[in-house]
Amino acid sequence: MNIFIAGLSYSINDNDLRDLFSEYGEISSAKVIMDKATGRSKGYGFVELEDNAAAQKAIDELNGAEYDGRTISVSEARPRTEGDRPRRNFDNNRGGNGGFRRREY
Repeated sequence: MNIFIAGLSYSINDNDLRDLFSEYGEISSAKVIMDKATGRSKGYGFVELEDNAAAQKAIDELNGAEYDGRTISVSEARPRTEGDRPRRNFDNNRGGNGGFRRREY
């Protein structure tokens, strides 16, 4: 089962996340999502546990718990759909403008 963890401290890394969930079972992967521009954590991540019962126990016990000074939210991750991906609007290679067009005189 893939688990979503929100509210993480910005100092948390993949190994910290792995350590937090290791007592619940065998971990396939543990990943803190990083901002590509700044290289800093975005404050959320994903852990995948092999055993669904162990994953559910981790969710039940860790949701609302305090970790590294922050209250974390833990839930089953939703599958990513095509609509979840960010859309980029590139106008004549000037980069995304967020729907704002400046008038050129």
